[in-house]
Amino acid sequence: MSEFAVSRRGFIQSAMAIGGIAAAQTLLTIEPASAASPAKIRMQLGWLASNGLLGEVVAMKKGYYAEQGLQLEIVPGGPNVDGVAGVASGQASIGQISSSPSVMLARGAGVPIKAIAAGYQKHPYAYFSRKSKPIRTAQDMIGKTVAIQPTGAILLRALLAKNNVPEDKVKIVNMGADMNQLVTGQADAVVGWITNTNALKVLGEDRVDLMLWDTGIQLYANVYYTTDKELAEHPKELAGWMAATARGWGYARAHQEEAVNLLVEAFPNLDKASEMEAIGPLMKFAFNETTKTGGWGAMTKENWSAQIKSYADLGQFKEKVPTVDDVMTLSVLEATADIRKQVG
Repeated sequence: MSEFAVSRRGFIQSAMAIGGIAAAQTLLTIEPASAASPAKIRMQLGWLASNGLLGEVVAMKKGYYAEQGLQLEIVPGGPNVDGVAGVASGQASIGQISSSPSVMLARGAGVPIKAIAAGYQKHPYAYFSRKSKPIRTAQDMIGKTVAIQPTGAILLRALLAKNNVPEDKVKIVNMGADMNQLVTGQADAVVGWITNTNALKVLGEDRVDLMLWDTGIQLYANVYYTTDKELAEHPKELAGWMAATARGWGYARAHQEEAVNLLVEAFPNLDKASEMEAIGPLMKFAFNETTKTGGWGAMTKENWSAQIKSYADLGQFKEKVPTVDDVMTLSVLEATADIRKQVG
């Protein structure tokens, strides 16, 4: 099976590996509140903790989740973590994934998850190369070595297909959390987010950026998702989580230095100076023309439909082409429209 192929069996196997699931075990879900304690929600990240969590960290520190009767736990991902499988298996109740296709492809493979909000309406994901061997278009990738994280495999395959670049003309290797393979010449391009200024510093000014958006793959980023089961059984808790998260992002936008201080306090591995440089550009992805009318986290059926059609036309769905209602729901957004629009 190709490294890019997605199947229900693969997701189930990943879920079992992550959770150590045995037949007698009860899967974790949102733990309901009691008189003595709040409801507990675990949010699984698709990658390592970053400034994509600014709003959540602020909401935790400011007590916004507590006001909703909730306690949020953030679970970092990593290069060997299948976050979607973790949510699907019940190990976490909400997930945050870097790119919308991961949700679409999982659903097409029979995994019962749905997107409930989009943190960024335009994807900050990019391919970084050197001026001596620049990659400014998809065609420039021919004959080159491109280093990606596992979650980026889906994106690269779509990019190549969209631009009629045969996959066998590009050498694809795995990368870690830094840009070292480009610095050492082991790869001609590495990937990352434009908003991650700390990681990009090592590349200096000798850097060429190719935004995924500019290759014709126009996706949502920082997508939040949950399972059909959670949507059916815990709509109140999900709405409370959404309202608190929106408030957190709104506060972070208005109090950027304080938000960065809280982020670095929560995740000391992050560099304050770099995060201060990044927060201005980052907020342009989190707040834009779409959020002015739709509120923080807004997404549309039309955008998801276009993404599904694009991936279906490219033959990306291996088992079933999901419908837009399979892939996403506006129910949690609609339940929190007033508060989200106040910070949009």
